[in-house]
Amino acid sequence: MIIDGPWLAAARGAGLLAADGSVATTIFAEMSALAVRTGAINLSQGFPDEDGPGELLEIARQAIADGVNQYPPVLGMPVLREAIARHQKHFYGLDVDPDREVLVTAGATEAIAAALLALVSAGDEVVTFEPFYDAYGAIIALAGARHVTVPLRAPSFEPSLEDLRAAVSDRTRVILVNTPHNPTGAVFSREVLAEIVALAERHDAIIVTDEVYEHLVFDRPHTPIATLPGAWDRTVTISSGGKTFSLTGWKIGWVTAPAALITAVLAVKQFLTFAGGAPFQPAIAHGLEMPDAYFSGLAATLRAKKDLLSAGLADAGFEVFDSHGSYYLVADAAPLGYADAVELCRELPRLAGVVAVPLAAFYTPEHRADVASLVRFAFCKRTEVLGRAANQLAALAR
Repeated sequence: MIIDGPWLAAARGAGLLAADGSVATTIFAEMSALAVRTGAINLSQGFPDEDGPGELLEIARQAIADGVNQYPPVLGMPVLREAIARHQKHFYGLDVDPDREVLVTAGATEAIAAALLALVSAGDEVVTFEPFYDAYGAIIALAGARHVTVPLRAPSFEPSLEDLRAAVSDRTRVILVNTPHNPTGAVFSREVLAEIVALAERHDAIIVTDEVYEHLVFDRPHTPIATLPGAWDRTVTISSGGKTFSLTGWKIGWVTAPAALITAVLAVKQFLTFAGGAPFQPAIAHGLEMPDAYFSGLAATLRAKKDLLSAGLADAGFEVFDSHGSYYLVADAAPLGYADAVELCRELPRLAGVVAVPLAAFYTPEHRADVASLVRFAFCKRTEVLGRAANQLAALAR
């Protein structure tokens, strides 16, 4: 039997399938398996090693006990949609209609997939910033679109306006923006965001924003692009509760956008998961209305963890690039004599008892050589774990 189709052909072209048709093993899966096999500290994956607020866990438990275990409404439970709308108003001054302009999804990745599949046709161009969350490339391939990237260069990892202008054209259907940024920790400036809006208006493109790290910023504010003049009518804003509440396994995400764009995304989303996460939705709704001190405390705690790991990496001999948001920071292994970060990451468990990922894993194949010595570390772990990792990494300097 021959099993083939447009998606499989696109997946092969994007390097998502091996030559024999099997699913290609990603560097992320390889590094996580290496951490398990060696007992090394896993700083390769972006998930916390402790649960989020206990009151949210209790609300979910009570919801399960109360029978909130069947399909929720396809748009999401009213209690969560209303909390999302209030959150957008409280933090960003955005007036969002919870009944027409909010959609709950199975995590942010489903929201991104539904948005791109709804808004992009075969042959359209989708612009992203490189390096990029690996799901972007897969979803763009699934949509049959052409993936155009804007480079983010060390040390700031902010795009130049010239590169941005060169990438966006009348062929651009979607500009996909991720800030705070995975994997570099960059937080895009208002000047960059304003240029994205201007280009979208000039070329009649839609802006899709991935803002899952919106509350994880350290020394500069997060500005949702939808708040900029002229942006709301053409912007699909995506976020989730996983990163904000350290509950990544719950997979509760959402979309806010004008009603016409929500309808388009819903038309696809209803055939993906339809709906899910019923007992978790009231818990996330409660989380979104926690006191401001929770959100500022979360960012302050993560900043301290980032500083702890950064100092350890610097002591080990890495050149460390500052992270302004998210769970991640990037370091250059070249000063240690490692030109190949893939080789170093495979050796790190033996050398230092730590696992990380090469930054090149977040690039298209033709651009990986440009960042061959760069490594991404995740600092969303317990302080004592990061302290131990920093001490073990210091062995590299010896």
